[in-house]
Amino acid sequence: MSGLLDDTLRHLRALVSYDTRNPPRDIGTGGIFDYLRDNLPGFDVTVTDFGAGAVNLYAVRGKPKVLFNVHLDTVPDSPHWTADPHVLRVTEDRAIGLGACDIKGAAAALVAVAHATQGDMALLLSTDEEANDARCIAGFLKDKPAYDAVIVAEPTKGEAVLAHRGIHSVQMRFKGSAGHASGEQKPSDSALHQAMRWGAAALDFVEKQAHERFGGLTGLRFNIGKVEGGIKANMIAPTADIRFGFRPLPTMAPDRMLETFRTLVEPQPVEFGETFRGDSLPAGDTATAEARRLAARDLADELNIPIGNAVDFWTEAALFSAAGYICFVYGPGDIAQAHTADEWVALSQLQHYAETIYRIIDRGSA
Repeated sequence: MSGLLDDTLRHLRALVSYDTRNPPRDIGTGGIFDYLRDNLPGFDVTVTDFGAGAVNLYAVRGKPKVLFNVHLDTVPDSPHWTADPHVLRVTEDRAIGLGACDIKGAAAALVAVAHATQGDMALLLSTDEEANDARCIAGFLKDKPAYDAVIVAEPTKGEAVLAHRGIHSVQMRFKGSAGHASGEQKPSDSALHQAMRWGAAALDFVEKQAHERFGGLTGLRFNIGKVEGGIKANMIAPTADIRFGFRPLPTMAPDRMLETFRTLVEPQPVEFGETFRGDSLPAGDTATAEARRLAARDLADELNIPIGNAVDFWTEAALFSAAGYICFVYGPGDIAQAHTADEWVALSQLQHYAETIYRIIDRGSA
């Protein structure tokens, strides 16, 4: 086991011990941030509280060209953990702990590299990626510091991910007229009947998108996550609420797609609005997205980071891309382990990531 991996695990043990679950996102400017302040030698560190547990730590040493971004918040632990999720367990081949894979392992490696080198380096560590209330990156981008590129850490098995889907969450309501269910009904009488017709039409629309492709991804990802409404079997439902989400390809126009979903059936929903919006990576129209993807590919090649396939999951790299930065996603671990009970990251992945970042910083490319 290398000294760099030893240091990474030491810092990971500390980072996992801090409760940064989101929700409830009960995170202040002390705790994990006090630890990070104490372990970033020679850095100019700024901690910004955006409220409701959304906190940024921005640390800069020298005049770096590349910004490394990692989120420190985790999902809640499930009841199926076999041990305390905030106590790191290290076996022969893996480190197990809440957030070890997604994505405190990367943060620990970056801190270890900061100790092992004296090179120029910039870190943005944030705490609101795991909930639909993004404040940290938006707050950071208001000033838009000058960097050639941003590398966002998520579990990508040590490969540079240049493209991923967007994500849109929507809440909508249909309105009907309460009454006795024994009589003949018009299409507009039952809000639940309207919702069911909408659901069938939405699934038909999604099926027709199967031919669309971008960077190895195909089709439109779609899910009706929740339907509520009605009172009982012999009463016409006066209201019905639907929550659904879709994940478009970078080449799909989300605003046009939202309008399509809103107008699929008559009568149309009386309420319709996004609860979360995350654009795809790379951001922009087809031509702009392709230009940004090629620029990110060139940077990954320059840094000698292998390029992986596009992925279905969303990351905050899309926010940096939309702000005009060259950006890709790169980190240790496998997304299949993220958000699971007894979440783990392979030690070989941690070591390789730490050594890659060390090489980048030590040679002055960042």
